[in-house]
Amino acid sequence: MDQKQDHLGCNKAVTKQEAAELEEHGKVNSAESKLELSVEEVVDRYVGSLGISQLLHVVLVSLAWVFDSQNTLITIFTDAQPAAWRCKTQFDHHNITNYSNSSLCMTSSKGQDAGLLCGLPAATWEWVGGNTTSTIAEWGLVCHRKFLAALPASLFFIGSIFGCALYGHLADAYLGRKKTLLLSCILTSATTFITSLSPNVWMYALLRFANGFSRSGIGICCLVLATEAVGRKWRGQVGQYGFFFFTAGFLSLPFIAHPTRSCWRNLYKIISLPPLMYTILLVPFVPESPRWLLVKGRNREALDVLERFARLNSKKLPDNLHLIIPSQSDQNGNQGESERESKKKESLWTVKWAAKRMITVIVAGFGVGFVYYGIQLNVENLNFNLYFTVVLNALMEIPAIFIGSLLLSITKRRLLFSLSAILAGVSCLLCIIFSSKAKASYQYHSRGSWAQLTIEAIGFMAASIAFDVMLIYCVELFPTNVRNFAVSVLRQALMLGASLAPLLVVVGRLSPSLSFLVFGAFSIISGILSLWLPETKNAPLYETLKQQEEEEKLRRLSNSNHLEV
Repeated sequence: MDQKQDHLGCNKAVTKQEAAELEEHGKVNSAESKLELSVEEVVDRYVGSLGISQLLHVVLVSLAWVFDSQNTLITIFTDAQPAAWRCKTQFDHHNITNYSNSSLCMTSSKGQDAGLLCGLPAATWEWVGGNTTSTIAEWGLVCHRKFLAALPASLFFIGSIFGCALYGHLADAYLGRKKTLLLSCILTSATTFITSLSPNVWMYALLRFANGFSRSGIGICCLVLATEAVGRKWRGQVGQYGFFFFTAGFLSLPFIAHPTRSCWRNLYKIISLPPLMYTILLVPFVPESPRWLLVKGRNREALDVLERFARLNSKKLPDNLHLIIPSQSDQNGNQGESERESKKKESLWTVKWAAKRMITVIVAGFGVGFVYYGIQLNVENLNFNLYFTVVLNALMEIPAIFIGSLLLSITKRRLLFSLSAILAGVSCLLCIIFSSKAKASYQYHSRGSWAQLTIEAIGFMAASIAFDVMLIYCVELFPTNVRNFAVSVLRQALMLGASLAPLLVVVGRLSPSLSFLVFGAFSIISGILSLWLPETKNAPLYETLKQQEEEEKLRRLSNSNHLEV
């Protein structure tokens, strides 16, 4: 068989014997001497599952995850409650009272407890470090205004929900993956810079909504562009590699935020530059997905992309190669006009099995997004140094990616996601035991509970694995003509969960136990719900809903026959 494949790859024509064998399997039209293969088969046979060309492609595409991460998690620093306050030591020129000697301020002053500020006149105290250290300090988002502090972060994720819907449709139906990524990066850069100019909390919240809308196309297109270029053997691992760059963006934030800690606006200005540079310098070298080009009828362009991949891998495609979508071929190997129209009209929501599958993914994704982003935003309630805790959480994503990559290659997607989500939930519940102890320890010894921090780090690592696996799982659950849309809907569910997390973080400032309880419950429910999804390990990436439905039925029949035998 290997000799036959080598022979096909080196000669311009197909021999009579080989043509007869392939025609029997519906691959070659002997009348026209065409070698008809799907993109999946071309990648596996001639391009290589993961060669140097695809590896470079994955790296170029995945770099954009850095901007996605930075814009998503920047509010950990910009919207953080300042660490301490103090009584003013100077006279108010409009009032002869010396507030440094104010018995009310001096009696109430604990330096760390912002709750004590609510009974003090505004002119008697100030934040250590000044009012430009965060949005809370600048706009006084404490006491009766404390829930306004959660509004910008929540609106960011709500903006992501709307953005996912638009970008998913654009990437599948009109622009393709590459142009949608380009558009998202440009808008992300612009809205991030404009956010730094916000005059008040209301405009700031509106611009965070716009920023969330803008950046939501990055993650969708990065994941799909990377996984559609490799063979089935490497899809899971390639998806995980992309998350390294998300972690890199997360890890970079403390090192950018610390030098700019005196002015939160400077942090936004700095992170607005990388997306623009990426758009100008690197996006032109990113090829479009050959699978999407084929589905849109642009066969020549799809072949050009595959030829480029093969050439960089020191391989060559057969001269008589013709790309096909298996379920769209008639007996002569050609697509009928009625079938093309049917393909265009296919909708994820009108196909019963796909709609049920998508709803399950949405519910499970909501819980995972809620706990994944919630744990990250909740770090300020751990009573540890904020920069140290964020670095620790970011570092925990690195083993999560390695462990996830390893387990994806040897275990089933459904089992891995379910166990990871449940472990994250159990870890959050265990944090409840230490939350009161941590608060007491912090009050008397100025330090939090290391046991709580360790359990929280383990829970975050499990949540990170579940989050990454769910995105890869979704790519494999749906075909090319609705894949970007399906991933975008999942991202909407993740962002919906994330949009509620900041509100719970504010509640957690008053009751850490309650925030950990809710995070844990949602994560466990997500892990249980995923057991209703089908397994996709080593399954091919299908091109259309019709093809996937037919071939999954054949697989189920084949498996049942094997069991009977």
